[in-house]
This record gives sequence, C-alpha cells and structure tokens, in this order.
Amino acid sequence: MCSPCRNPERSKVIARLRPIAVAALLAVAANNAEAQQDTAPSAGRGPNEVSVTSLFPNGATPPRPPDAIGRRFEGNKLAIADGELLFNQMNCTGCHFNGGGGMGPALMSGHWRYGGRIEQIYESIAQGRPNGMPSWQFVLGPTQIWDLAAYAKSLSVPAPSAASQTAAPDTSVKP
Repeated sequence: MCSPCRNPERSKVIARLRPIAVAALLAVAANNAEAQQDTAPSAGRGPNEVSVTSLFPNGATPPRPPDAIGRRFEGNKLAIADGELLFNQMNCTGCHFNGGGGMGPALMSGHWRYGGRIEQIYESIAQGRPNGMPSWQFVLGPTQIWDLAAYAKSLSVPAPSAASQTAAPDTSVKP
C-alpha cells in the first residue's frame, strides 16, 4: 500500500496548516473581487452630482412639459378671481391661511415643494400630495382646478411697489 502521508508528523502539520491555507485562498479571492469592483466606472457621480430616480411622491409621474392650457390661465384676471372665490369656498384657507401658510405650506413664499409652474400646481391640487393635501380631481372640474392653480400662482408673485419703481438706482428706499 502506498500512502502519500506515511509520516505521522507530516500529517499533523498538514492538518494544522489546512485551515490557514483555506483562509488565505478565500482572502485572495475576495481581494480580487474588490479590485474588479474598484475598476468599474463611477458613472460621473461626484459630490455635486445628483442621482436621478423615476420615483415620485405618491406614485406620481414625472412632470410634463408646459401645458398650453396652463398658459391660458396663468395671469388671467378672471381665472384668478374665480380661483380666489373657490379658494375660500373649498376652505383652502383652513390650511394655507390666505396663502401665508400654516398647517399647509405658504403659497406666498415662492418656494414650491412640488414645482411652481402652473401645470405642477394643477397636479398638486388634482392629485393631492402626501402628508395632508387631499386630491380634488373627483370634487372639482378641470376648469375649477385651473382657476385655483392660477390664484395660487398669483399669490407667489410679489406686487411691484411704486416706491421701488421710482427710486434712483443708487439710493435706498426705506419701508
């Protein structure tokens, strides 16, 4: 009989070194896998890069390009007046406090969480938003929602003051 390990001391040494050899082999394999991952391109993600995702609040779709219907309502004095009436009738003041904000966000600040274009305001009113804004698409008609969007948009536009228009460029105007 021919045995590769006839020497008992040799077999003891092999038995002691086998776990160390297996651990070293696994460490080399793991190191090679990390080296391959490090050489993959980073897709240009630096500290100032923002990753784009297809996820939107409340399962909504990405914003659409400007809508021709929105252009007809934005700045339209009749639509803004109708929107103001609806704003009060539908108790929007209960959350938005006449545009100054409260439980709902301020509409006069010019900061819009979900976009300040009239189309985006329309979608916020129609679809609702998480944490409080209800959906109004089954309560109000599309024209009424456009009127509300026009009114909300008009609240964020500061009215020019007569003093700022007549002041010389180098002088300051005290309020």
